Amino acid sequence: MRTTRHRAAPASPASPSALQWLRYAFGARLPRQFSAWVLSDTTRPGWVRRHVARSLVQLSPLVVLCMSVVPVAVAYRLTAAVGGLMVGLMYSLAFIVETTEHRVAKAGYPAGTAARLREERAERRRGARVEERFPYRVGGAGSFD
Repeated sequence: MRTTRHRAAPASPASPSALQWLRYAFGARLPRQFSAWVLSDTTRPGWVRRHVARSLVQLSPLVVLCMSVVPVAVAYRLTAAVGGLMVGLMYSLAFIVETTEHRVAKAGYPAGTAARLREERAERRRGARVEERFPYRVGGAGSFD
């Protein structure tokens, strides 16, 4: 009897629970077992989108308070909430690299690790695009001269 072996999928890092992720979104440190997940979260494709999602979670209590507690007309509350949200997102995006590096450092990695990994991935993508556009340069062979 012949059996076929299937290559096991690479193990993905352990993910935090919903409550742990919520605490992480507000800046709390995750337990050491999630260090690889934090690095993956801040470096794999879509890291900017995930950062914006965390920022929206951080800003949501302020928006809810602005919309529910402030005793003015709804139009004013909505304007203040949207304005505050835009300013908060602007600052969040202005400091995106520093914030993600701080998260990675809290997870136990040296400073600059996330930026280095993102740059290495971008370099590999650029190299793949060059090889795709110029097939005679496969493996770095050939010259642009």
